[in-house]
Amino acid sequence: MKTLPKDSQNQNTPLQVTLRSKEKLLYRGVAATVSSENERGPFDILSGHANFISLIHAYVIVDHGLPTEQSFQMEKGIMYVASNKIEVYVGI
Repeated sequence: MKTLPKDSQNQNTPLQVTLRSKEKLLYRGVAATVSSENERGPFDILSGHANFISLIHAYVIVDHGLPTEQSFQMEKGIMYVASNKIEVYVGI
């Protein structure tokens, strides 16, 4: 049986997404894409994305352009991405 390199396997794994504010859990689920904006402009996260942390503002969109799309407006937040897991803390 042929196995794919770890990076190839990672690119087919759905994103595990959690958005929370100080008061409550806003969203928890799987997604194909997550979009947001930071000081450099709009960006998208897909499966296999590099690990990073960023201050974000304006919005987070889960599954942009898909029937499952959900949008969350905000003033500011922090996004942490590692190994296809995305955690967003809104209102920080």
